[in-house]
Amino acid sequence: MSNALEKRRRHILRLVNQHGYVASEELARELSVTVQTVRRDVNIMAGQGLLARHHGGASSLSPAENIAYSDRQILNLQAKDAIGREAAKAIPDGASLFINIGTTTEAFARSLRTHRTLRVITNNIHVATLLAPAPECSLIITGGSVRLRDGGIVGPAAAAMIEQYRADFGVIGISGIDADGTLLDFDADEINAAQAIIRNARTVFLLADHTKFLRRPMARVGHISQINAFFTDLPPPPGIRAILREHDVQLHVVGAQECS
Repeated sequence: MSNALEKRRRHILRLVNQHGYVASEELARELSVTVQTVRRDVNIMAGQGLLARHHGGASSLSPAENIAYSDRQILNLQAKDAIGREAAKAIPDGASLFINIGTTTEAFARSLRTHRTLRVITNNIHVATLLAPAPECSLIITGGSVRLRDGGIVGPAAAAMIEQYRADFGVIGISGIDADGTLLDFDADEINAAQAIIRNARTVFLLADHTKFLRRPMARVGHISQINAFFTDLPPPPGIRAILREHDVQLHVVGAQECS
């Protein structure tokens, strides 16, 4: 193996381990090589057991820690924006809704800014800021401790305040989805608020891009059968699709043209 080839593959491995998942196009831009070269490297590295190969990119073999918020903001940004736009189409003017912590729910909030007379309860400071320009929008921010690294409001007070309300929609993001449909998160502080949203929303939307099927947080939020609609950017694994059909959960897969 040449020194240049070894250096490039080490760079790929470092990026994948740092971000959890990286698209082939992003790797190609970072390395100044073609996508075909990246795919060839990833195939070989996957065969060597260094990383996991997926449609459109590569992931770490041990995605057990969450990615930094600044990295999550740009990771799969186009897909998250497309997911957010699609989910926002299902929200009528005048609706009441919970919105929780996460970069995909923030993308959803950006797409709500032309809606009118929404009533929003959130434990996410960024969501509140994004919705401030929305016409006649009513905003309630939960109590709790502000997590400065990502604008999340966490702790018992946040969940307790959510429990005081009933909303038309609960829109949640998630850090990971296990093969059996279990919804997982990295931070136990976020779980109680997400569970309260599921309990107190008449309709629950789950927003998650395909990388969430590659990550394995330890904390259990609930099960995908508890939601009413799932918005994502690629078809889920067959086992998840079977669970969605069994429990009459609507599946919305954003088309490739929406992510371009």
